[in-house]
Amino acid sequence: GEILNHMRNLDVLSSAEEAKVKEAGRLQDQVNMLTTIVTAKDSQASDVLQGFIESSDSQVAQLIINHGKRLLLSVLCNSLKWSWGVSSSGNELNISSRTLLLVDGLSDLQQKEHDLMQVGVTRGEKRNHLRQLGLAKLVSLTVGVAGIGKTTWVRHFVRQWCQGIICTDINFVLPFTFAELNLLDKLSAERLVKMAFPHISDPSLVLNSSCRTLLILDGLDEFRCKLNFSDAASCSDPKKEVPIDDLVTNIIRGNLLPDIAVWVTSRPRVASLIPGGLVDRVTEIPGFSPKDIEIFLNHHFSEKDFARKIWSHLESNKILMVMCYIPCICWIVADTLLYIMQNEAQESLPRTCTELYANFCSMKAELGEPRGREPVKTEQLHGSNRKLLGNLGRLAFYGLLKHKYVFSEQDLKNYGIELLLTQSSLGSGVLVREESTINTTFRFTHLTLQEFLAATFYHVSSKRAIFDLFSESSMSWPKIGFQNHFRSAFQHSQQAEDGHLDVFVRFLTGLLCSAAIKPLAGLLALGKDDGNNKAWAAGFLQGLLVSGGAVVSLRAVNLAYCLQELQHTEMLRSVEEDLRLSSLAGKLTRPHCVVLGYLLHVSPECSEQTNLTASLNASTVKCLLPQLLYCSSLTHLFVTRLHLILFTTTPEPGSHTDNSGFLSPNVSGVFVFLSAAFVVISLGIKGR
Repeated sequence: GEILNHMRNLDVLSSAEEAKVKEAGRLQDQVNMLTTIVTAKDSQASDVLQGFIESSDSQVAQLIINHGKRLLLSVLCNSLKWSWGVSSSGNELNISSRTLLLVDGLSDLQQKEHDLMQVGVTRGEKRNHLRQLGLAKLVSLTVGVAGIGKTTWVRHFVRQWCQGIICTDINFVLPFTFAELNLLDKLSAERLVKMAFPHISDPSLVLNSSCRTLLILDGLDEFRCKLNFSDAASCSDPKKEVPIDDLVTNIIRGNLLPDIAVWVTSRPRVASLIPGGLVDRVTEIPGFSPKDIEIFLNHHFSEKDFARKIWSHLESNKILMVMCYIPCICWIVADTLLYIMQNEAQESLPRTCTELYANFCSMKAELGEPRGREPVKTEQLHGSNRKLLGNLGRLAFYGLLKHKYVFSEQDLKNYGIELLLTQSSLGSGVLVREESTINTTFRFTHLTLQEFLAATFYHVSSKRAIFDLFSESSMSWPKIGFQNHFRSAFQHSQQAEDGHLDVFVRFLTGLLCSAAIKPLAGLLALGKDDGNNKAWAAGFLQGLLVSGGAVVSLRAVNLAYCLQELQHTEMLRSVEEDLRLSSLAGKLTRPHCVVLGYLLHVSPECSEQTNLTASLNASTVKCLLPQLLYCSSLTHLFVTRLHLILFTTTPEPGSHTDNSGFLSPNVSGVFVFLSAAFVVISLGIKGR
């Protein structure tokens, strides 16, 4: 009755609510009833409860801790400012129609390539679904590309646990983000627990083996430290303060907090740093299927006519449809297209990703600003936004080079970004502010938006820079002229094995189109353009297509993406038409193979109905094989033909294929193809 009297005296509970709690019977039932009442109220009720727990004797507090986990989580989530089921974009993403995928480790491509390149692999694949949302005994790892909804899944899980729907055997949940942990240098395991539950006098109560505790570490890819499991100092003392990266590695290894379950979320490439032997289960968050995209549009817009028109536009623009596989980008695409439809002619709808993001930034700069401004005031508005966008672009570019995606308030100040401007329509539209009890951090609404703004900075700066922009210091080799800087960007992109500059150079190329620059005219200090750079860039990219190696790598395929952004699509349309008519025989030069690899990424029709039977020979098989793995369906004639080519190809002297044994006559044609494919890839032919 002590807590009820306390809450009644502060007018948090009514007499009727107090009576309802007392009538519940057993202690646990009373606490559950109190949970239901308090969680339905505003934050004042949670604050009162938190104050009671912190000030009351340990016996009463312990009863609440042991029996009122949902109530406790309500307090916790209130203090962390967690918003249930809401993405960073502010839009509720319906995850009820998507189930986690149970996967056997991470693929080579997931470990090494850019998120958008990975989309081509998982899009449309049929894999095992995890029907029941639960946890493995010790360490669970959930992966997903940026914007796919990892944090949303975590919040969904905790919310359902709070409501007693799932994992009812778990007594405590300790949710942390790596963005929070970035500001900490040293920490003990017990202090980590105290950070989650500051009212607990003895952290061992949570860590006791009699309790089932879950530690959530969300966003490993945002951790400033690179985990090193081979050299990290071992520690098993929960009271000892150790470097924050050593704390994480020892928790995952099981040296620290061995009795608790750990759930880590991450983008795939960084997740691969965790040794597979330490992970009990790996799950992956799937993106939107075409049906999910259509459902999202119908749910997102009250006027069905807009949803229908946007869906029609996506169907006719394959690259935009592929981008919508990622829920966060789907939201960006939908809102941008709607804005254009409401303010301009439908003929001006963007056809490339660069045009889309340019219109998105223009929309955010204009939203909330009164129409019909005086010319002087309009210029003042553009001047303020121009400075903000320029500084955001510089932050985005040098953050991208450092693989940095989470920024502190000091980072923003270092790049001349006033914190007040982050609350403007443009600032809040491209930057997400996240607060916790530990710190305040900022991130771009999505990784691709950071890459786009980085490209705008490079595009503008390269026209006047006299030093290499890839060096933040002025002490570098002189580099003068836009074309020299453009070449430099592609040189760095082609040399980046992880492909983290792929989308950046796509945007950089797309900014040479007038349709992409037009929406940014008032936001970027563009100066005069002689119009020759677009034609020059087309020739430069085609030269790179011809001069590449014998195998079509993903770096080469990215050049075709760049041609699409440049709207130089003659070769793309030609290969697509020949593929549709099965008339590629004799035409598969290296540039054509690169374009074909691109079409296998973005076109479901190409990946599902590929029939290259009449076009195959040993050289084209070797050239195309890494990209043929994107085909979700290959005709029987294709597989048979591939079998014959591989069988009749004589290995070179000393080749590793002499004793590979992958052409066993006891294996069916399909398995021969798969075996051959993986042998070829394992020999390094993939050429990344």
